Amino acid sequence: MYFILWVIAIILVGNLLWRLASKRFSLPCPVWLHRMVEMDNPFTRTNRASEIIMLLDIQPGMSVLDAGCGPGRLTLPLARAVGESGRVAALDIQEGMLERVKKKLIVEGLENVDLIKGGLGDGILPSDSFDRALLVTVLGEIPEKRSAVDEIFRALKPGGILSVTEVIFDPHFLRASTVEKIAEEAGFIKGSSFGNKLAYTYHFLRSGKIS
Repeated sequence: MYFILWVIAIILVGNLLWRLASKRFSLPCPVWLHRMVEMDNPFTRTNRASEIIMLLDIQPGMSVLDAGCGPGRLTLPLARAVGESGRVAALDIQEGMLERVKKKLIVEGLENVDLIKGGLGDGILPSDSFDRALLVTVLGEIPEKRSAVDEIFRALKPGGILSVTEVIFDPHFLRASTVEKIAEEAGFIKGSSFGNKLAYTYHFLRSGKIS
């Protein structure tokens, strides 16, 4: 019994320290823990890849940004959804994660994904290029959140949609009110919301007509 309590205490303290450290440094999920983020969370529907993509109404021919793609849990189904006429940009700061995605793409024969090494806020994304952008349990890992969302705003086409998903199980979890404030300060207009306070997806619209 005491052993279990000690384990729980260690996990809680580790979670807290990770949260505090991530306010100053970029602390993404380490590559060696890739298996933990390659599968959908069984406890919440909101975080399922199929649900996130369905809510965004991804169509063949679209250009989609998977920001903080990790090992490609969203990247591959997005690539299948946009088809051969569409493109997916998979962005991550860890070379190891991008290598995981590359291997999976080769196995599935998908050739419509561009792998980009870098961080949001670095100014490496092309302007007015994407119909959709996804931040799935990623924004909390970024110290300069406003700069990151600013870059996504510029990278989206007018009328494009930013989808932000947060789940309480993630050590970098952000409250919906925090995400909404950051997005609106960057110029986004709040759109649809799904889920609840502990597991949600919010859509934010880049103002302007779809070109």
